[in-house]
Amino acid sequence: MRHRVEGRKFGREMDARRLMMRNLVKSMIEHGQLKTTLPKAKELRRYVERVITYGKNDTVHSRRLAYSVLGNRTLVKKLFDEIAPAFEGRNGGYTRVLKAGFRRGDNAPMAIIQFVEESTIKPKKDAIKAKDLNK
Repeated sequence: MRHRVEGRKFGREMDARRLMMRNLVKSMIEHGQLKTTLPKAKELRRYVERVITYGKNDTVHSRRLAYSVLGNRTLVKKLFDEIAPAFEGRNGGYTRVLKAGFRRGDNAPMAIIQFVEESTIKPKKDAIKAKDLNK
């Protein structure tokens, strides 16, 4: 019986699953959205939202917790300086999962997972171009 057993196994051992989720969280923080299979996107949502919640509380302890998941100082800095402040007034629900059809090779259901506040997280390209033109 599966009483209180959480999470999907994805046909992988525990260590491989953990590394896969860590890599997906890193890519999500770095790029803002991912295209992956639907079950992976639904499972990834749990991890990304936990890391963003760490980012909303700017303490040394929460930075260390975020670093234990991300393992990269630049990603931790981006999380605490750019991504988490965009969700300051929101109590969860930081990501959305959109269905994106089926993969051609094996007909696996695909999905796009992205941040809800996408416009505030990505740097504005027009502002960057305007700065370059003024020089």
